[in-house]
Amino acid sequence: MDSTLTLSAHLGLDLAAVTLLTFGVFYPRHRRRELVPAYLALNVALFAVVAGLGTVGGDGGLALGFGLFGVLSIVRLRSDALQHQEVAYYFITLVLGLLCGLPALSLPVAALLAAVLLAVMYGADHPKLFARDRRAIVTLDAVHREEGPLRAELERRLGPPLGWTVQEVDYVRDLMVLEVRFRQPEPSVRSRELTVRRRTTRSNTIAPRHPKETV
Repeated sequence: MDSTLTLSAHLGLDLAAVTLLTFGVFYPRHRRRELVPAYLALNVALFAVVAGLGTVGGDGGLALGFGLFGVLSIVRLRSDALQHQEVAYYFITLVLGLLCGLPALSLPVAALLAAVLLAVMYGADHPKLFARDRRAIVTLDAVHREEGPLRAELERRLGPPLGWTVQEVDYVRDLMVLEVRFRQPEPSVRSRELTVRRRTTRSNTIAPRHPKETV
């Protein structure tokens, strides 16, 4: 009976944590609806397997090994369709299921560790953190062999680059593909004033109504 109550409490903690992570942090920021069921299913499935193996194994060593294997195997999920932030959410989802599913871990300790994970993810993926930093794939119609001309070309197009990685160089077609990390410049005072004026003009403009004709 005590084991059932403990398992239920751990399950409630896991569901609360993954729900807060998915619907309170991830979806409002990234709007990737197709990843929501993946996060939830992965978390609950890992919790069920780890809790079951921990109950059978007694000390939870087998469950811990399986959970760590699941966390490390997430590297294979990396692809162009997944951004780095989404892979980080995969990690947090897996670790939450692992922590909450271990029967040997007390509920207060599991709750504390889950709260730490949620707090770190909330702060690390906050929209105001490095809000103007961007990443772009740029194709240039020239192959620059020196860093100086390449930096000048990127700065002319995107502003001062923070860094770049050359992904492809084609001497036949005379082009190169780069992954560029840059920072958007702050909007000037004049552009912000024009934006405010446009919004004010749109809000004060009322479409004329044509009177109805009566026959």
